[in-house]
Amino acid sequence: MKKINAIALIVLFLSSILSFGQQAPTSSKVKITGKVIEKTSKQPLEYATITLRLPNNPKAVTGGITNNKGEFSVEAAAGNYDITVEFISFKSTEFKGKTIDSNTNLGTIGLAEDAAQLNEVVVRAEKTTVEIKLDKKVFNVGNDLMVKGGTVSDVLGNIPSVSVDVEGNVSLRGNENVKILIDGRPSNAINIVEALRIIPADAIDKVEVITNPSARYDAEGGGGILNIVLKKGKNQGFNGTFIATGGIPDNNGLSGNVNYKTEKVSLFTTQGYSFRSNPGNMINETTYFNSNNSIRNYIVEPRDNKRYDKGYNGNFGIDIAIDKNTSWTNTINYRNSNGDHTDNVFQNYYTQARLFDYTINRTNQEDNHSNNIEYTTNFTKNFKKQGHKFTIDGSVSSNDDNTTAIVNASRSNSTSSIDNTINNQKQNRVLIQSDYVLPLGKGSQFEAGYRGDFSKLVTDYQVKNEGVINPNFTNVLEYKEKVNAVYTQYGFKKNKASVLLGLRYEDSNIEINQLATSDFNTKKYGNLFPSAFFTYEISDKSSTSISYSRRIQRPRGRMLNPFSNLSSNINIFVGNPDLDPSMTDAIDFGYIKRWSKLTLSTSLYYNKTTDVFQMARRESGNFVNGTPIIITSPINIATEFRTGFEFTLNYSPYKWWKLNSNFNFFQSDTKGDFVYTNFNNVVVTQKFNNNATSWFSRLTSKITLPAKIDWQTNLMYMGGQTNAQGKVLGNFSANLAFSKDVFKDKGTFALNVNDVFNGRKRIMETYLPGVLSSRAEMQWRVRQVTLSFTYRFNKAKNEREKQPKKMNEGGGGEMEYQG
Repeated sequence: MKKINAIALIVLFLSSILSFGQQAPTSSKVKITGKVIEKTSKQPLEYATITLRLPNNPKAVTGGITNNKGEFSVEAAAGNYDITVEFISFKSTEFKGKTIDSNTNLGTIGLAEDAAQLNEVVVRAEKTTVEIKLDKKVFNVGNDLMVKGGTVSDVLGNIPSVSVDVEGNVSLRGNENVKILIDGRPSNAINIVEALRIIPADAIDKVEVITNPSARYDAEGGGGILNIVLKKGKNQGFNGTFIATGGIPDNNGLSGNVNYKTEKVSLFTTQGYSFRSNPGNMINETTYFNSNNSIRNYIVEPRDNKRYDKGYNGNFGIDIAIDKNTSWTNTINYRNSNGDHTDNVFQNYYTQARLFDYTINRTNQEDNHSNNIEYTTNFTKNFKKQGHKFTIDGSVSSNDDNTTAIVNASRSNSTSSIDNTINNQKQNRVLIQSDYVLPLGKGSQFEAGYRGDFSKLVTDYQVKNEGVINPNFTNVLEYKEKVNAVYTQYGFKKNKASVLLGLRYEDSNIEINQLATSDFNTKKYGNLFPSAFFTYEISDKSSTSISYSRRIQRPRGRMLNPFSNLSSNINIFVGNPDLDPSMTDAIDFGYIKRWSKLTLSTSLYYNKTTDVFQMARRESGNFVNGTPIIITSPINIATEFRTGFEFTLNYSPYKWWKLNSNFNFFQSDTKGDFVYTNFNNVVVTQKFNNNATSWFSRLTSKITLPAKIDWQTNLMYMGGQTNAQGKVLGNFSANLAFSKDVFKDKGTFALNVNDVFNGRKRIMETYLPGVLSSRAEMQWRVRQVTLSFTYRFNKAKNEREKQPKKMNEGGGGEMEYQG
């Protein structure tokens, strides 16, 4: 395994060196610039192509694509050219015999929609999988072969700066305090990790990674924001896509999206059904100590997980153009999942002399049903002045998650026992948002808005031992959250400098009520969240920036609930209803540079988080067959200082080869002490002062082989990290995928292998003096092979879906300050 790790690291290093070795074009060339817009709406067209050819020669000499503002800049030797400007499903514009002997601006070029082209399948220049901008990265899911037949969790695991551990926990640049949004709104899912495993990857258009959000965004998420944008086709006419998937272990599904658009009305729907098996395993080897640190006994606890999940995901929407400046969009989303999960745990007890004593077998059979329904609406009014607009967004959602489990425990030299658990959860959420954007003059803009987020979660948890209710694990927890927010920000651009200043205020009113014990807790607090962004365009190919923002992380769900599952009776997680939110101050220095074949983005960041959440393990005072029950709980006892450096490279050495690489190194310095009184009434102080460094790196290579077969490889290494009570070891993983277009490019077969070496595991070591030393190795899902078939009708393979501007989570108009 060490050899494999070394090879992966060498490949990542060489790819970075190779990328840096690219040189910028020579300064003797002239520059052709301009802007491409949609003729009717006047909106800029991103990824329109500009091609320069010599007269009477069909071979392209050079070319380029437009940026997010519709602007392009192409360098070429002085001469006479035929210049073509084109975009999929639009009529192209051509400048015949254009003499270019000095820097030339072609002005604003309007392209008109060509409905006839919708019936043709034309493969154009492929949109890059990763778009790098100064304030965010955009991951375009449709071009990634790795996620075919997968879920949102698989998609996030392939995104630069983002990592997903084997348990499904998402972190951004090594920080797990991440706010995950779906179409700019918080997910109504009670368990976000499980929700990400339900939504199929085929339903996703792109994912936006925002590491340092401005005041227009919700302040939640100390580590940043991930916005998952679902497909909502808006192409003219009737078109769609269907996908069938099969895999080993079971990974079967059918999905499709169909769109119909007229001049006044657009209808769109996405439907999908899946059946997945996720077999996994875990082993936990623990040495227990006496108070003098001598060995008491050993327990080896292997666990085999079998999970079967059936899921349905569907939406239906209508977009009405009231007039040419006013639109109203309504969407209904519905998700349903049913899971049958079995955890088979063997607790093998050994004496002090490492002699086998006895075995306890615990079988946890869990049945889960989840329903989520959401209605969303968006009203947008555009005024005469470009960029001047008013929007209202709203959503109402409800989520039911019901889980029942039977835990059967039998001892090899004794009798058996049966525990029953019931966990019924219901969450309702209402979200209201309004934004106003007013351009004040050339290069300046004012924004203001309101956001109200109101949710209620009721968790009814019950445990029965041999049919008798266990009051120690039975309770009804009611969580109510009301957050009202207002924000304003002002941005302007002067020469090459851009400034965006913002201020957000959030008023939080939170109730945490344990109804069975009549323990009521109310937390009220108001917070200001300033933000400031400064950008300087060094040239038309490079920019640098510095930004500051203040963020909050509120504890929710499992973190607060003091009643948890009993899959293990000697290692129990217990939530802490008295947790306070953590506050983060974030500073980010960014630099971006573009060459003809290479884009480099770097970032140096610093975060300070107070009242950071930490997981602490301690003895409960209770024993099972002489073995102490260990409790793990989240606590607010520390301040964390996080410093890191990151770079992302997009490199296309040839037309048939694309490379994306990402490297992140960070240092985490935690300061704090955990002081508590144990079951013997003794005050115990645990030092949580800890200084740890870690890193992760990812390399994605996509090659077009002969016969138009695409081959994609993903390599990733997650570095190890220490904490106050142990460490997590490093891990290497690899994925492979191949695809082939058929039926005149209307269909595509894709084969992918997830976790080629079957080694994606989380390995943790824990040491508590006078209590225990343990090593746990967990594999959530074994290696998986998936084959999928995609069929498109009236839709080009790489067609860019035109979508109206919607709220971007907090958001009014996007003032783009990228270079």
